Amino acid sequence: MPPLRIGGRTVNLEVVGLLSALAGVAFDQASKIAMLYGFHFVDRPGVHVPVTPFFDLVMVWNHGISYGLFQADGLAGTVLLTAFSLTAMAVLTWWLMGADRRILALGLGLIIGGALGNVIDRILYGAVADFFYLHAFGRGWYVFNIADVAIGIGVLALLVDAFGTNDGKVPKREPENRSI
Repeated sequence: MPPLRIGGRTVNLEVVGLLSALAGVAFDQASKIAMLYGFHFVDRPGVHVPVTPFFDLVMVWNHGISYGLFQADGLAGTVLLTAFSLTAMAVLTWWLMGADRRILALGLGLIIGGALGNVIDRILYGAVADFFYLHAFGRGWYVFNIADVAIGIGVLALLVDAFGTNDGKVPKREPENRSI
């Protein structure tokens, strides 16, 4: 597959990853601002608004990580989870800088952006704001936000990269042979 070109310029995979991280955190924070302040969910913890038979808007402050695991109600727990997230983001960014496939760069960027969106919440509010609740046939899924969606899609992209074909590998540029 040829290198990614936008407007006649070749785009590095690092840029692809960083742009996907930026998109993930921007959509996440925009949705949280809309839900918290546009719909005033910040003033109504526990609010529950049915939207469809299988989707509700709710207001949940998550003091843990995904699925509500590792609840950290105090300052020390919040600092520990924030430090862990920042460390994971640093490792993923280091991995991104060596990415040689688009789907790998995209996936890493989405995970980084989603993690950053949740870190921003922890810093601003001491917990992560979650709003979206899917349920059907008497069963419910956990409450999540756009950052969680970005992380999930990013993990899926990493799985596709790991178990898919190598067709997405960007070829390394060979040095030109300048013999006289």
